[in-house]
Amino acid sequence: MATPAQWLAGARPRTLPAALAPVLVGTGAAVALDGFDLAAALLALLVALALQVGVNYANDYSDGRRGTDADRVGPMRLVGSGTATARQVLVAALLSFAVAGVAGLALAALSSWWLVAVGAVCMAAAWTYTGGPLPYGYRALGEVFVFVFFGPVAVVGTTFVQTGTLAGLAWAATVPVGLLIVAILVVNNLRDIDGDAVAGKRTLAVVLGDHRTRVLFAGLFVVAFVVVLAIGVGRPGALLGLLAAPLAVPPARTVLRGARGPELIAALADTGRLTLATGVLLGAGLALS
Repeated sequence: MATPAQWLAGARPRTLPAALAPVLVGTGAAVALDGFDLAAALLALLVALALQVGVNYANDYSDGRRGTDADRVGPMRLVGSGTATARQVLVAALLSFAVAGVAGLALAALSSWWLVAVGAVCMAAAWTYTGGPLPYGYRALGEVFVFVFFGPVAVVGTTFVQTGTLAGLAWAATVPVGLLIVAILVVNNLRDIDGDAVAGKRTLAVVLGDHRTRVLFAGLFVVAFVVVLAIGVGRPGALLGLLAAPLAVPPARTVLRGARGPELIAALADTGRLTLATGVLLGAGLALS
C-alpha cells in the first residue's frame, strides 16, 4: 500500500504552479478592473488545484496501464512502480475531479451557469490527455491544449467569475502565463524523450527531436517576457513581472547545455518556480496598475 508521502509524490506537487499562476494573474486583472471577489477567487483556485492533481493521477493511471512508465527517468509514478494499483490511482483521480466539480458548481452559482459546460470540457481534456482511445498527449498536441486551458480558459475564466467581463487585459495576460506553463510540459517531455519514443508516445519533443525541443524551451521564456513588456506599455505595473525573468536563466542554461535524464528534473523544478514567481509578480503588478 502506498504511503501518504508516495501519494503526495504521485500528485506531482512540482506541477502545481501551473494551477496557481493563472488564477493569480486572472485575479490581478480582476483587481485592475475593479472587480475583485475573494470568494470567487478562492473557488477558482480550488478548481484549478483539484483539476491539476486529478490530471496528474489520471496520467499516472493511463500511462501505467499502457506501460509507458515501465522505464521512467522522472518522479515516481504510482502505477508504473507498482506502489499502488491502477484502480486505487483511478479512484484518486476521480475524487480530485469530484472536488473540482463541486467547487466549479459553486463558482457557476456565483457567476454564470455556462461555466458548467466549460468545466465539463476541462475535465474531458484532463482525462483524454493520456486516457481514452485517442489521447492527444500521444499525438504531439499536449502543448496546444495546455496553452489553451492554462492560458485563456484559466486566466480569462478567473477574471470573468470576478468581473463578469471578458476583458482584453486578461486575454493579453494569458500569453506569458500559458507559455511558461507550456515550458513545464516541454522540459518534462524532453526528459522523457527516449522512453516515450520507445513506448510509441509521440509527444512534441519526440516529433521535433532533442535539439529543436531545447531551442523551443528557451524561446518560450523569451516570448513570455517580451509579452509582459508589451503589456507594461499600457499597464506599467505589469512590468513588475519582469523581476521574475532572472529565474529563467538556470533552467534555460541547463537545457541549452545539453542536460539529459535526471539532470532535467532540476530544470523542471526551476521552471515551476519561475512560473509561480511570474504569476505572483505579474498578478501583483496588474493589481497595482
